[in-house]
Amino acid sequence: MSGHGQDRGPSRRDFLVLGAGIFTVSTIGLTRGRQQVVRRTVPVMGTLAEIAVVSRDERAAHAAISAATEELHLVHRLMSRFDPASDIGRCNAGAWLQPVAVSAATATVVGEALYWASVPGSRFDPGLGRATALWDIPHRTAPPAAAEIGRLARREHHRGVRIASRGDGATIMFADADVALDLGGIAKGYGVDRAVAALREWGVMNALVNVGGDLYAMGTSEGGDPWRVGIRSPDQPGRLSGTLALEDRAVATSGDYEQFFEHDGRRYHHLLDPATAAPGATASHSVTVAAASCMAADAAATAIFGLPPGAAAQVLARAGRGVELVGTA
Repeated sequence: MSGHGQDRGPSRRDFLVLGAGIFTVSTIGLTRGRQQVVRRTVPVMGTLAEIAVVSRDERAAHAAISAATEELHLVHRLMSRFDPASDIGRCNAGAWLQPVAVSAATATVVGEALYWASVPGSRFDPGLGRATALWDIPHRTAPPAAAEIGRLARREHHRGVRIASRGDGATIMFADADVALDLGGIAKGYGVDRAVAALREWGVMNALVNVGGDLYAMGTSEGGDPWRVGIRSPDQPGRLSGTLALEDRAVATSGDYEQFFEHDGRRYHHLLDPATAAPGATASHSVTVAAASCMAADAAATAIFGLPPGAAAQVLARAGRGVELVGTA
């Protein structure tokens, strides 16, 4: 399945929200000293990033948040498919003609995306970028021509992406001009992991990073308990379909109702099925997974979206990345 664009409009996972009280300032007992949750919300990667740090030193916390935010901006600069100067933009402009030099970070994310695409039963194809651009869900009011869609269907475009090491970076080449990269189903998760690593380098032990619903909970909340995260109901966005208690764990959710248009009584969402290069039929409206890393959670949620729970669990087992299916709605 092709991922959503990571820097245009709200993410498909913007509905994953923080539980009540997480971002409140609170006073801890005298044995723990006085702590507060220092938080910041910034626009990045086409959505809002929310970073909350539990700290006794507000200035240090803000410095750590700034470092984490810069990591998110770096991932955006490298992997946005909408920026012609990014690694992905340059690949999509001509990697079928000659190898394109990319950063080690981009090569890492592309390599992991290709791995998830290769898992039997996976619905993630990061090479389906031409179809993503063709559908352009946020701006369309009717489907593209059937012939245009059919030309891109059943092609397993990820098999046409070739990565080669080069010095401290890599090169990427495409098998043909119909291949294009869309890392919208994995790059945000990688960005969250980079932000978390930056916080740890600043000595932060307890924090929460949420980028458009790709989320990592570090340590515990200000009260010493696991972070509580609520997942909005796909049918009633004002209500929660469940809550999770997280501690040093990532979570991601894919849904089919954040970006779509309706035509002749049918809803066309932005999560494309590689077999048809079109919005796929789904067994549920959303799927939530948890993992040790946010990149794994992000990719897994993309790979299994639309599958029945049994088939989804099989894909996760085959992947061997330790991703847990939390639930569907």
